[in-house]
Amino acid sequence: MKILITVAVIAAVLGLTVLVMLTGSPVPPNGSLENARQALVKAGKADALRYAEAEYRKADDLMKRGWMEMARQRGRLPRLRDYSVADSLLQQSMRDAYAVSRSSYKKMSDLRDDARREQEHFHREIVQWRSSLGATLLKNGTEKYLRQAEMAYRTCGRLISEGEFALAVKELEDGKESLRHLGDIFEKYSNDEALKIKSWRNWVNETLALSRKTKDYAIIVDKTKHKTYLVQAGRLVHTFSCELGHTPSIQKSFAGDGATPEGKYHVTQVKNYSKYYKALLIDYPNSEDERRFRENKSRGLISRGLHIGGFIEIHGSGGRGSDWTNGCVALVDDDMDKLMKFAKKGTPVTIVRKSDLWP
Repeated sequence: MKILITVAVIAAVLGLTVLVMLTGSPVPPNGSLENARQALVKAGKADALRYAEAEYRKADDLMKRGWMEMARQRGRLPRLRDYSVADSLLQQSMRDAYAVSRSSYKKMSDLRDDARREQEHFHREIVQWRSSLGATLLKNGTEKYLRQAEMAYRTCGRLISEGEFALAVKELEDGKESLRHLGDIFEKYSNDEALKIKSWRNWVNETLALSRKTKDYAIIVDKTKHKTYLVQAGRLVHTFSCELGHTPSIQKSFAGDGATPEGKYHVTQVKNYSKYYKALLIDYPNSEDERRFRENKSRGLISRGLHIGGFIEIHGSGGRGSDWTNGCVALVDDDMDKLMKFAKKGTPVTIVRKSDLWP
């Protein structure tokens, strides 16, 4: 009887062993574990935690579960160990990790390409704005916004090189906000110009007509072109480049605004000696300037403590390459010498922001 029981036990053990051998895996899948780890390392280098975090964490979880299953099997009797589930988990982890790497690289590439396209488009916008503003007097008033936009462009390029594509695009959005501010200024300037161009045209025509009638000299300043024209009997005699107040894009409203006035004036004093070489003093403010000043002050557009100002000249010491005066018109000294040969007290001086017909 004992012999029969022993034989039965041996048979059962042998059967179980055969069953394990046929259905399980008694060998630890160390290679699969290492492959899964390496695949996850590669996914990490592909910045998967940024571009495919959910998929990365799923693959990482499978690897950990496989590793824990290996540990659990090691705690069993050698003849009962079965690593097939652990191996399956690790194999799936490896496949998923490689898929995550591909997905992450693809997303990274797409984001990089998108950021570069945005950057190129933004650069074209900046170039177009510089070109458009070059034909206006808005350079001083808009330069800070252009500088901010250009800084955003350069910062975007640095962030792209560092792989920070989302931050690069965000930087461009900040730069676009600067261009939107610039656009608002440009629109206001263009609307103001469209309303006043007829008046400026009339001033020029009236000045030319007066010059033809008297056969005498007159001076016309075109602020946008940065040109001072000397005419006689309605015909152009000399053209001089000139520089203006440091805020040239507006009509002068009060003392200290840095704007060169726009209007019809006359020379009131010829100065052969001046702080700025030589000078022709004009009669700013005229009656129209005074009316506008009173109206703006009553509307609260000009603070109470400000006054209308004066002492506007055409003078020398120009040639600095930018608008720098407090509202005067500056010529280089040689051109001032030529102008002084013809100008005298009473010579008409017409200053317009833009002349679209003459000269």
